[in-house]
Amino acid sequence: MTRRVAITGIGVVAPTGLGVVEHWRNSLAGASGIAALPDAEALPIRVGGQVRGFDETALIENRLLVQTDKWTWMALAAGEFALDDASLDMRSEYPFHMSVVTSSASGGNAFGQREIEALYKSGPRAVSAYQSIGWFYAASSGQISIRHRIKGACGVIVSDGAGGIDALAQAVRLIRRGSEAVLVGGTEAPLSPYALVCQSSQPTLSRAHDPARAYRPFTPDAGGYVPGEGGAMLVVEEWRHARLRPAATVYAEVAGTAATHDAYRHDSAAPDGRQLARAAREALARAGCDPDEVDVVFADGAGDRVGDEAERAALAEVFGSRRVPVTVPKTMTGRLGSGGAALDIAWAALAIHHGVVPPTVYADADAVESGLDLVTEPRVMPGLRTALVLARGAGGFNAAAVLRAPARP
Repeated sequence: MTRRVAITGIGVVAPTGLGVVEHWRNSLAGASGIAALPDAEALPIRVGGQVRGFDETALIENRLLVQTDKWTWMALAAGEFALDDASLDMRSEYPFHMSVVTSSASGGNAFGQREIEALYKSGPRAVSAYQSIGWFYAASSGQISIRHRIKGACGVIVSDGAGGIDALAQAVRLIRRGSEAVLVGGTEAPLSPYALVCQSSQPTLSRAHDPARAYRPFTPDAGGYVPGEGGAMLVVEEWRHARLRPAATVYAEVAGTAATHDAYRHDSAAPDGRQLARAAREALARAGCDPDEVDVVFADGAGDRVGDEAERAALAEVFGSRRVPVTVPKTMTGRLGSGGAALDIAWAALAIHHGVVPPTVYADADAVESGLDLVTEPRVMPGLRTALVLARGAGGFNAAAVLRAPARP
């Protein structure tokens, strides 16, 4: 018998807020965290999705602050929020049945920048001994496992914006192979000067100065994406393990996941969207779900004309002429790299739990006229049972996940 997988905890550190309550409240209010970056005039990128009110000194031990980068601080904090939300104490569980999987795209940017500066200014002896681990793409998984004494599988997935779903897929596999609970997700901190310079050559990057017009996927004047920081961590559990804990809330069930690759170019996605559509179809098939059963799609929302047209074509291939509601709530955060799909999974689980779809902000009627039923205001859907989440990563990665409302066996 296949072991079912439940989402029981959601931890958010994102431009929409800290913790699941603040995040959800701001999401329904359409409160965008995209704003002008500090010292923007000296930077190649003027706006970004920024996490406000994050005090690492109140959330992370001093010894870890000097060893790790902001993206790991955010992952540690989001992991704590998720475990608290799930009422799950990892240290009271059998450690070999607990696992952690994170997604990573760019690693410890600010940490690496600081150490490179020290190297050039003062020489090798000025470089921190923690440089070898502070920037490392597996740092968050390692630090989370150490903090919570998790002795099951510990890993990291590197597939850029698709990574959050790919990590969730790995978590599902681990549970079906015997793990009882997995802390899974991703965060990103790509707004330091060095990180922004590394991104500045991307042709799909928005050059707009106005936060309200910088990232507007599926609109006629879409001009690219806006980078953002933060993400989400989730607690996913084997169904019976969750149900044995009266305090556990099952937000949604992970019904199916899939991943494909464009095999097109290393620096751009295929313009036809066929492999994104195949990922969606595979995820639906594995969930035993017909496309007509999907109540809402949390779209990838590339934000550039070619990427948006490819996703529109993929949706048409999967759903035909049906106008399924589509939302891109990451218009409130920017594209968070490895944290983006993890946050979309959190949004989708909350939408199913509350029966409300969060909005796409900064969109207008032109987007609706394009053939999409784009959700531009919070939409109450009491019968919402099934959500499809789509994600793409730089270089051709595609991923899809199907979440369903929890139902008793």
